[in-house]
Amino acid sequence: MKIIGRKEEQKSLTEYIESGSPEFVVVYGRRRVGKTFLIKEFFNNRFSFYLTGLANTGTKKQLRNFNTSMQKYGKMPYPVANTWFDAFEQLIHLLEHSSKKGKKVVFFDELPWLDTARSGFITALEHFWNGWASSRPDILLIVCGSATSWMINKLIKNHGGLHNRVTQRMVIEPFTLNECEEFYHENNIVMNRYQMLESYMIVGGIPYYLSLMKKGFSLAQNIDALCFAKKGALQEEFSSLYASLFRHSENHVKVVEVLGKKAKGLTREEIIKASKLQGGGLTKTLEELEQCGFIRKYNAFDKKNKYSLYQLIDFYTLFYLNYIRHHKHGDEHFWTNFVDNAQHRAWSGYAFEQVCLMHIKQIKSKLGIAGVLTYTASWRSQKSDPGAQVDLLIERNDNVINLCEMKYALKEFTIDKKYEENLRNKKAAFIEETKTRKSIHLTMVSTYGVKRNEYSGIIQSEIKMDDLFRKV
Repeated sequence: MKIIGRKEEQKSLTEYIESGSPEFVVVYGRRRVGKTFLIKEFFNNRFSFYLTGLANTGTKKQLRNFNTSMQKYGKMPYPVANTWFDAFEQLIHLLEHSSKKGKKVVFFDELPWLDTARSGFITALEHFWNGWASSRPDILLIVCGSATSWMINKLIKNHGGLHNRVTQRMVIEPFTLNECEEFYHENNIVMNRYQMLESYMIVGGIPYYLSLMKKGFSLAQNIDALCFAKKGALQEEFSSLYASLFRHSENHVKVVEVLGKKAKGLTREEIIKASKLQGGGLTKTLEELEQCGFIRKYNAFDKKNKYSLYQLIDFYTLFYLNYIRHHKHGDEHFWTNFVDNAQHRAWSGYAFEQVCLMHIKQIKSKLGIAGVLTYTASWRSQKSDPGAQVDLLIERNDNVINLCEMKYALKEFTIDKKYEENLRNKKAAFIEETKTRKSIHLTMVSTYGVKRNEYSGIIQSEIKMDDLFRKV
């Protein structure tokens, strides 16, 4: 199959192969984002050794699984190892007697699953790398895992034998809208850009979710089949998604549930009040959710860290909490027959804002400031009544600040007298409260642009849906 996007990642992998040094590469990213697919396809499954960990099983079964891989790649029978130290000694023997020329690629997939309780796996991995592989310029060790917090804390931030041993890290991000469009075209799935945008708002740029779409189905039919039909592929994804990544995942679920109710985000104190979670446990939960790409932490403009807001940014989670959770045994054609209502407008507005925040590069490109140093933040008025808020501002090094309004609409967005007044008041409040001396440009980000009328002149620049599909 063709690799969609991932140009920089493929370039990096080529560099690792051609380097004259041993390489220890850590690959991580959200579950279902296509990490394993990228590595397997890039190397065409031609590994000197490949092992994938087994979920929810003990050390003995993991070692038997390791032995199965040893038999596949080795030229002699190896006994089942009793410990991970013995297993890695066998791997060293296999690699030393390999006839492969050039870099020998060793790929461990789902590495966190191998680190079972009291298994000694990490210590044995340390010994393998420090005692042998780190002095072998022909070794390319790639380790991969969806439990991003484990990958970061156990490998990249390791304070033991693996401290500063990782030579490269590779974060696999969800597809952009442009890459989703390429994926749909490659797989003969017919959609216009508005439908692709709606698809992104529902399942995000997660390749596995996109791969479940059936050609010949409309988007609505696909969403019904995946999310609302009995035994739909994404009906039970929510519980398995969090349970597979986090121990005590009930705390992580509580946090995303409370964040899912507040589009503008919550402070740490507000999360504590709403979730009833306390102290250090919450700190770890928030950190793990952020590392795995489910939430984001961002600072309000001109505020310190204690004013940081946390916001749910995982599209599937947001859609699940709004719709799937309450329709497990309801209408199997729910999305096809869906009638617009207040709940839908709230969800679609929030989801569209998140799409825009995922495509800051495309917005900057359209504004002609791709090469300008910028800082993005949000802003809440502390004085105005009613309270003014800017969900995305782009502070630029050329003495301009773009205050971005994001509106999801089925047609051109119309600015009326009341909304124009709201924008003027928001801009005035921002200037007064921040004391900024920079030029303030109001920017509208919408699906089909702004309808020209007597009030639309307040907008200095606009971004349309098609601009979000830019290849940058």
